[in-house]
Amino acid sequence: MSAESPLPPLQAGTLYLVATPIGNLEDITLRALRTLKQCDRVAAEDTRRTGQLLKHFQISKPLLSYFQFNEARRSEEIIERLRRGEKVALVTDAGSPGISDPGERVVKAALAAGFRVEPVPGPSAVIAALTASGLPTEESHFIGFLPHKAGRRRKQLEALKEVPGTLALYESPYRIEKLLGELLEIFPERPVVLAREVTKKFEEYLRGRPAELLEVIRRRSLKGEFVVMIGAQNPERA
Repeated sequence: MSAESPLPPLQAGTLYLVATPIGNLEDITLRALRTLKQCDRVAAEDTRRTGQLLKHFQISKPLLSYFQFNEARRSEEIIERLRRGEKVALVTDAGSPGISDPGERVVKAALAAGFRVEPVPGPSAVIAALTASGLPTEESHFIGFLPHKAGRRRKQLEALKEVPGTLALYESPYRIEKLLGELLEIFPERPVVLAREVTKKFEEYLRGRPAELLEVIRRRSLKGEFVVMIGAQNPERA
């Protein structure tokens, strides 16, 4: 296809998974904007937040709320809309639907019902953070959010000791000190990188061993969401 060729229109009865900015609105893709403009309806994790995003880009579309606690009911409604030939765009508050956000259930339901599901890729906090971490990226493993309960968290972290490559997970500012304490016990000699507020005004990267980062956290009040990356065991220190 040449640069001058028109892009194909959206297909009827298709679910589009549209990645949205994780902080910086300039990160939205041209394809995401075209999809949001051409779709019939936008299913959103938070209709108010998505409404602000659409307004910023001068897009007006009917919104359908879709979040953790109404996934089953809304999935049925979305499938029915696809049966009627609608083009539905699914978005979350930030990033890609289904990655530590609602979306997985409706994707499974759409595929099971025989409908086309098409991703519209875009910003990703974990990919952005990994590329700037300085840790090896040849092999990496994304964990998402750890369980909240202490026993399950520790069990999962212990199991991750046997996983090779760089580990990457998400954590909130309310549990980051707790997580670093757990890493100090389980991964005391591993290099750790904390990526805070990725793509936003106060983006910051903190690097060190768990004990060093704990000192930093206790001296400062750090806000915003974190991508936490744990390097592989240093052979020289093993």
